[in-house]
Amino acid sequence: MRRGFGVRFLIVGVLILLMFIPLFFVAEVVGDRKRLSRNVIDEIGRTWGGEQTIGGPRLEIPVTEVVMRDIVRVRTDPATGQPIIDQATGQEQRETIRREVTERRAPIHVYPDMFDVRITSETEVRQRGIFSAPVYRAQIDIDFDFPAEALAALDLGSQVAHWEDAQLSLFISNSNGLRREATLEGPQGALAMEPSGDADRPGIVAFPGDPRAGGSYRLTLGLNGAASLMLSPVGRNSRVTMSSDWPHPSFTGTFLPDRSEVTETGFSAEWSIPHLARSLQQISRTDLEPYGLSQMSFGVSLIEPNDFYQKAYRAARYGILYIALTFLTVLLVDRHRETPVHPVQYFLIGLAQATFVLLMVSYAEQIGFALAYLVSAGAVTVLLTLFGWLGLSLGRRSLVLGATLVLVYAVLYLILQSEDYALLAGSTLAFLAIAATMFATRNEEWYGPEGKGLFGRKEKAVAATPPEVKESSPG
Repeated sequence: MRRGFGVRFLIVGVLILLMFIPLFFVAEVVGDRKRLSRNVIDEIGRTWGGEQTIGGPRLEIPVTEVVMRDIVRVRTDPATGQPIIDQATGQEQRETIRREVTERRAPIHVYPDMFDVRITSETEVRQRGIFSAPVYRAQIDIDFDFPAEALAALDLGSQVAHWEDAQLSLFISNSNGLRREATLEGPQGALAMEPSGDADRPGIVAFPGDPRAGGSYRLTLGLNGAASLMLSPVGRNSRVTMSSDWPHPSFTGTFLPDRSEVTETGFSAEWSIPHLARSLQQISRTDLEPYGLSQMSFGVSLIEPNDFYQKAYRAARYGILYIALTFLTVLLVDRHRETPVHPVQYFLIGLAQATFVLLMVSYAEQIGFALAYLVSAGAVTVLLTLFGWLGLSLGRRSLVLGATLVLVYAVLYLILQSEDYALLAGSTLAFLAIAATMFATRNEEWYGPEGKGLFGRKEKAVAATPPEVKESSPG
């Protein structure tokens, strides 16, 4: 006699749990492929300019101070200029004198009063093999000035500021991304610029002369980069506008834009940041390193929205859901047969669905996600429907299996396309599947035949009828 439906249900449940093993390895393969893709994308970005962060411009003014120091020196003969030798010890005689010495002090660092930045960028997708990465060409115009009155009123006491040796510097995290000739216009005309020559602070430098005369500056440069473009709000009043033809920006950093507009043809954004919103003094003796500037930077990242590796990884994570629904469908349409589906056949069905994720990734790398999903889901649906018809001998009931697979893969596609609603769709599908199972099995005989198999019903004990006793009449 056939095994009870409750036992078969439990066996299928154990098989579903075992399917975590192939799904785990599928997820690992997808993860390795994603890491390879990320490495190639990073390499493309580095050769193009990489992630760019701009800090500055900043003035650095050298400061010195004349102090009296005790200096120990060898005594010399005024006539010959030769050292005087101590006759007792045979050593050179030494003397201490006081002398004025000019020593360097911490320089003055001055950040702009007005800092007005306009950035326009064009993006393109660069490919290497089957992998691609978005990169950009940015045109950057910066108008700025320095607080001339505050500098003129600066009192350093005995220290002396060498205003004529002031150096203007602009930090650029990857200066190898500079393209086209950069120009700097100062109050007195064009200023020549040179590489900073400092590996710890890459960028460009110029020597504008004494900044106390005031005046405005304009810096124009072309910059290549990839992945992100960030700026530090170094002005007392910082205003930044940015526009691009990339339709998938991710605004990031310490400050989000005051206004932004994102369309299918690109985006535009505006920032306005007052000096009280960041920890930066306009005139300071403290050197704020590039790391300190980057800590308060803001900007935009160019992202590939929900790339197919991420979708495939999530499909592997949701795999146990659609495998369980398929197993459940087979179990329900098969429950009244004398010869049930064998556990090995369930396992083959699960392996086919686990392979779906690998098919989707491999084809998506060649033909794109949507078409790859259609091909992979269609192939698995046709395979399992034919397997149900021919291999499991379900006959027309295999069409129910096929319809379930179409529904499951359609819902999974919606889940993968919209990460925001993935949990909602997945939990709703699971709830409906459980509810349908409860309804379909409402009249099921879970214990199976009496006295047979695990969870079989116990046979009811029937009390024996005592034999009749006939009364006999006396002889």
